[in-house]
Amino acid sequence: MPDHRSEGGEFTPPGMLSRNERTILSLIRRGGPMPRAVLAQRIGLSAQAVTNLTRKLMAQGYLDANEAVRGKVGQPSVPLALAPDGAYFLGLKIGRRLAELALVDFTGQVRMHRQEVHSHPDPARILAFAQQGLEALTTSLSAAQQARITGLGIAAPYRLWDWGRQMRDWLDFDLRLELARDLPFPVFLDNDATTACGAELIFGTTALPRDFIHIYVAHFAGGGIVLDGALRHGPTRNAGALGSMPIPGSGAAGGQLLDRASVSALERRIGHPLPPDDAGWTVSPAIEADWVEEAGRAMAFVALSAAALVDLPMVVIDGAVPGPTRARLAHATREALAAMPAAGIDRPVVIEGSLGRRARILGAAGLPLSHFFQPDGRLDAGDWP
Repeated sequence: MPDHRSEGGEFTPPGMLSRNERTILSLIRRGGPMPRAVLAQRIGLSAQAVTNLTRKLMAQGYLDANEAVRGKVGQPSVPLALAPDGAYFLGLKIGRRLAELALVDFTGQVRMHRQEVHSHPDPARILAFAQQGLEALTTSLSAAQQARITGLGIAAPYRLWDWGRQMRDWLDFDLRLELARDLPFPVFLDNDATTACGAELIFGTTALPRDFIHIYVAHFAGGGIVLDGALRHGPTRNAGALGSMPIPGSGAAGGQLLDRASVSALERRIGHPLPPDDAGWTVSPAIEADWVEEAGRAMAFVALSAAALVDLPMVVIDGAVPGPTRARLAHATREALAAMPAAGIDRPVVIEGSLGRRARILGAAGLPLSHFFQPDGRLDAGDWP
């Protein structure tokens, strides 16, 4: 592990932070700068206790004091904000056609980013991309900054070897272990769609209930499920595998959600692959409209099924698609949901996610962040009400 000492101030390793300290950081991360009085009210601690905790966090480099806000009466209020250089997180995302590596600061801003387009993710090529990129990103930092890198998170689809014969090399390849051999910080791995949901919890800007499902439309569709403010994995880590959920119908009308609400399904309609960026999204409006309508019906079925099973009040729809396309997908899902029979249950609200193409790489970086800085050491919403 790095020597967690910084220039000009003491620095407690993040694994030694108390739960109350982590709670303060998570509240500010989700809600923005807050004065000590608000933090005390939200956490249920005395003003003096919060003052002591925040002073310690400031001395360690995790918090900064913003400019005082003067009201009509009483002492001025000083909002406390996350210090951008308080900690750094590395994220590696492996997609069907794109690998990404990013350095993310304590506030969730991407400081540095590298990417590589491929025809399919070959293990040796992905390992070389990651090793070379990690070397370049870390050596560009000062020694003090390098000491504040807390870990690497990997966002990758589970069971890559099920994608076809060209992916069989992944069956006996452990990317997390291969990278961890030479790194001085821990390495975490989770499903890419699951981390996209976790990123919405930690870095997203939309108001969320404590229970919802998250559908992420990328080359294949995936998802996540949040209960009581925490991202759930299940005993075999398949909870929220919404892309695998069966869709009713016969023949081509049936299948799974990933057969309908995926960019790959749109590519089959247009006859060629789409580049992994919004600028290259060149799709006939008529073809996109047909795909959006079909995808919306499939996602509405998943949404209503989730509401019937777990009483989830909200569905968040995001994806590696342009913002206007994401809005159309959400609208089509709402329309299809309104037309479905729902006697005995309440239809969930459908909203758009806020991160788009950034969700999975931010979710990857969010794995070490959550382990060291979230109250329960997991991808969740912290202690927000």
